[in-house]
Amino acid sequence: MNKLYNEIISHRNPDLVPGLSRFFKTGKGGYGYGDKFLGIKVPTIREAVKECWNVTSFDDLQECVSSEYHEIRMAGLLTLVQIFKHAKKDVNLQQRCIDFYLANTQYINNWDLVDLSCYELLGNWLLDKDRTLLYDLARDGETIWEQRIGMVSTMQFLRHNQLDDTFNIAEIFLAKPQPLHDLLQKAVGWLLREAGKCDEQRLKLWLSIRYKTMPRTMLRYAIEKFSENERKSYLEK
Repeated sequence: MNKLYNEIISHRNPDLVPGLSRFFKTGKGGYGYGDKFLGIKVPTIREAVKECWNVTSFDDLQECVSSEYHEIRMAGLLTLVQIFKHAKKDVNLQQRCIDFYLANTQYINNWDLVDLSCYELLGNWLLDKDRTLLYDLARDGETIWEQRIGMVSTMQFLRHNQLDDTFNIAEIFLAKPQPLHDLLQKAVGWLLREAGKCDEQRLKLWLSIRYKTMPRTMLRYAIEKFSENERKSYLEK
């Protein structure tokens, strides 16, 4: 019996489904087209994960992560994060978590699923390792979600005051054919903004030779914490 799967299903609330479907753009032409919801809020999912993570097998995780329902996929990913974190010095188990994650990126198909999992898993795992994987995902990812994983995973590096990869991977997105998908622009701008919290002068120097050619949404996100006058000076180009 998959306790995690059953626990999530038990909290379904059809009244919330229409709102979630609109928010995550599941209609035709939307980035979440075709996704299905049970109507469960994130805090409820986290509570279920807290209760079930230590009795969830990788077979159970596979059933959850490949589910047609968004909230069950989220529960599977959040459980994987917990297994990884609690593995601590069990390198083999951590490697298995990472391998599982990378083997299932086709199911990590919305921005919240990316953002709640990638830097806790890949970012943590790669803190003391070669990070070519993230560059490859950002450059050659088959979906915008794989590309977003490449960018957002660098959040963990920023938390350790390691800024180089965030700026370098941002360059990959600037070099892509335009227009760049809105959700990629937002991810890059967001991470640049976070890098600026670590070193504002470095961000400003980086922007000084790039801002005129940056996609507008990316730029707005990157400069969000600047003063009003500074933001105007960047946007009036």
